[in-house]
Amino acid sequence: QVHLVESGGGLVQAGGSLRLSCAASGRTFSTYALGWFRQAPGKEREFVSAITWSGRWTDYADSVKGRFTISRDNAKNTAYLQMNSLNPEDTAVYYCAATTEAATLRLVSSYAYWGQGTQVTVSS
Repeated sequence: QVHLVESGGGLVQAGGSLRLSCAASGRTFSTYALGWFRQAPGKEREFVSAITWSGRWTDYADSVKGRFTISRDNAKNTAYLQMNSLNPEDTAVYYCAATTEAATLRLVSSYAYWGQGTQVTVSS
């Protein structure tokens, strides 16, 4: 089992950058694939990015490709989401999630463990 805590959210102007962190407890962090999702008011939770346990494979939603970068440091039990060139459409609560399942990492249902979320607000 793993406990996840996100941080790094905040208010930023359009064109700015933020780096989100996802700190995990548990000695088996390195065995989990990790995903970042976001949920805007009135909308469903949507996939943003994912990374395998080794960090060798990553995936991005089309809406963030080229602007966001996912990474992880298994020695620190932490994953990151570097977000550049932010725009108001990126405003949402961002969640990190973990799974040991060899499943489609773009699906919310693939993840058993979730953090509490961190708010990202991009002003125009």
